[in-house]
Amino acid sequence: MNGDILQVRNLRVHYHTPRGAVQAVNGVTFSLKAGERFGLAGESGSGKSTVALALMRLIKPPGRIEEGEIWLDGTNLLELPDEQMRQMRLAAIALVAQGAMNSLNPVLRVRDQIADALRDHNADVPASKFATLVDDLLQRVGLRREVAAMFPHELSGGMKQRVCIAIAISLRPKVIVADEPTSALDVVVQRQVMDTLQAVQEQLGAAVILIGHDMGLMAQVVQRVGVMYAGSLVEVCAVGDMFREPLHPYSRLLIASLPSLERKGALRGIPGLPPSLLNRPLGCPFRPRCPHAMTRCEVEDPPLREVRPDRWVACHLY
Repeated sequence: MNGDILQVRNLRVHYHTPRGAVQAVNGVTFSLKAGERFGLAGESGSGKSTVALALMRLIKPPGRIEEGEIWLDGTNLLELPDEQMRQMRLAAIALVAQGAMNSLNPVLRVRDQIADALRDHNADVPASKFATLVDDLLQRVGLRREVAAMFPHELSGGMKQRVCIAIAISLRPKVIVADEPTSALDVVVQRQVMDTLQAVQEQLGAAVILIGHDMGLMAQVVQRVGVMYAGSLVEVCAVGDMFREPLHPYSRLLIASLPSLERKGALRGIPGLPPSLLNRPLGCPFRPRCPHAMTRCEVEDPPLREVRPDRWVACHLY
């Protein structure tokens, strides 16, 4: 597709256990345009974070990328030797991980952690210019220059997450993967962190994949959204279309479960539970919870199809 910076094709990731393979990601296909903000949403356990780790090629045993292609600006990341892939991380594709405290080294000052990232990628920054570069990175994410001399335990949760964003943009990557970057933060700090991420993304002209389960946050930040269920994408479209008229029954129930200021009443959840990915059921995985299930759904897993211009849905209703 023209203008795509990232293309993911038929990505499958399994975790191998003594009881069999857990099919965490099952044939996921999507694309990302340069400078676009794309959201991956769904319940816990739907495979969103596994997609993020697969994009970075950070799946560890017993997990394994079984098949698929991940094309970043014309290069298939899954075919690169390990050392080349290590150099691509941060320089071309960067991860802002879930839980900033686990991403930062507790015994290194912020400036040393930024220095490590640059040194690891042979970034030739003279010592005389390094302090200016660190100041500039911190300023971009809304932090004072004094933060460079601080340890992670001296920072608040929001400040730690901004440091992670500063490290992620230090080599001006083309794609930033943000895996639930605000999950442990209160709503005010969430908004500040997302504003920061959006501002630096626009400055760099980078594309962003925002992964999370908060559809309200998706509505405010991303331009297109993909809804995941049981390891597969079930709907992909512009975020406005998703909220105006969700087509997949799961998307509809997901949107209907959001609290509203306009209408009062009891909050509605989605009845039932997601299926086990260890023994993936035959047919459509959403069938046991779906109000529109048909006989066909019991035996045939619907593929993701373009049912309207730029609207992709995996459902037998269409």
